[in-house]
Amino acid sequence: NRELIPYISQKALDLDMQGLMIESHVDPSVAWTDAKQQVTPAALAELAERLTVREPESPNEAFTDQLAELRKQIDKIDDLLLQKLGERMSIVGKIGEFKRDNQVTILQVNRWDAIIKKGASFAKALKLDLNFTEKFLELVHGESIRKQTEIMNAGKAEKGIAAEAHTEVKS
Repeated sequence: NRELIPYISQKALDLDMQGLMIESHVDPSVAWTDAKQQVTPAALAELAERLTVREPESPNEAFTDQLAELRKQIDKIDDLLLQKLGERMSIVGKIGEFKRDNQVTILQVNRWDAIIKKGASFAKALKLDLNFTEKFLELVHGESIRKQTEIMNAGKAEKGIAAEAHTEVKS
């Protein structure tokens, strides 16, 4: 779709791709291949004029120092996130054992629905993207299910159960 070419081109440049491949034809409507993805030479020239080319690094020392400081802050937060995820997974293990010992299913749909609802509300309050938040929660929840499945099925004769469940969660 040629309407996406400017957006995709700028995105590629912003992600430090080393070039663009854009098909051009004097009359894209009669091109033999990929007609909908081609632009006229004039449109290509206009696109090239409108794109912003940025550098992957800055020679400005003040910028570099400030960026390094901001990245240190991000690194500390990432470390805390991973530490909290580790703590969470430890509790997930205890929950898995508790559920196993009491013959309770791994997934309680009402609990999952409540987590998603609370997450959406919290994300909105924090001005986080809802789609990102849901994907994050799904990823964490999927790992929790995998870990609990492993615990529930530890020592069973059907050793493939945990691996099969992990594959299903990934799907």
